[in-house]
Amino acid sequence: MKVLILGGGGFLGSRLAFTIANHGGLHMGHVSRLTLVDLTFPDELKKNEKFRCIATDFSEASTMQSLLEHKPDIIFHLAAVVSGEAEKNFELGMKVNFHASLQMLEICRNMDFHPRIVFASACAVFGGDVKQTITHTTGPKPRSSYGTQKAMVELLINDYSRRCFVDARSIRLPTISVRPGKPNAATSSFLSGIIREPLKGQETTYPVQDSAKFWLLSPKRVIQNFLHAANIDAGKLGEDRIITLPGITASVGEMLKSLERIAGPKVAGLATYEPDEFLQSIVLTWPHYFNCSVAESLGFVKDKSVDELILNYIQEENIQLPKL
Repeated sequence: MKVLILGGGGFLGSRLAFTIANHGGLHMGHVSRLTLVDLTFPDELKKNEKFRCIATDFSEASTMQSLLEHKPDIIFHLAAVVSGEAEKNFELGMKVNFHASLQMLEICRNMDFHPRIVFASACAVFGGDVKQTITHTTGPKPRSSYGTQKAMVELLINDYSRRCFVDARSIRLPTISVRPGKPNAATSSFLSGIIREPLKGQETTYPVQDSAKFWLLSPKRVIQNFLHAANIDAGKLGEDRIITLPGITASVGEMLKSLERIAGPKVAGLATYEPDEFLQSIVLTWPHYFNCSVAESLGFVKDKSVDELILNYIQEENIQLPKL
């Protein structure tokens, strides 16, 4: 079985690749070829003989044509221009987040090639009334270019799957926390930073009030859900291929209280409020109450609590709590 990961050099893509290579998790057969595509790759991926790393721009038509000529059985489409960057650079966001995805689907259709595709969408497809409870049937009303681009691809995936051009499924990700490494251009980056940086003994800021709530999921659970999405038989999904992943609702204040319980008040005190109108204009439009009973009935999973979410990060990244 051949597996292609678009965005394979990124945090989630590389973690997914290592999970498949080291632990399996895909039920369609033995993985004989694991190809990762991204603009750049860390050395730990490039030097790993289990991966075929291709440093290229997947949004170029010739590149995508070449990649699909090998006819991968499963495509994990995780590549994207993140939310803040897509808002600031409309043309780039449209090129990568929308047109490149349409291009991939069209090449599959023209080649009469029917891969199973797992598309990483986002709960940013919702916006407006943040107090509403999102259900499986709630229609998208994005309030950002990133959310709009993701929503358009979701509709394409439903239609291309309905017409049997591909066997795809869109997985709407909650905000991922805690991401290791450095802050990125995502507008939600601070929701990892308020945990990650204090655990390093570093000061950090967050742009919204403590009472602001968000829909969260740990990287560990995201990878489990990516693999589960790839394993689900098309017959269980029907024509609606959009799945909003389960998560937990937590405020910034609740996250910091959890950090205080785990690492102490001095660590939690390293995160302070510093308002940012640009970030507020986007993240405060995201609903944070979700009813994901359909996703849970299909076997998708979530973290049990914010404490578990933080403890997963500490364990996975082998974090030593700072002595303050």
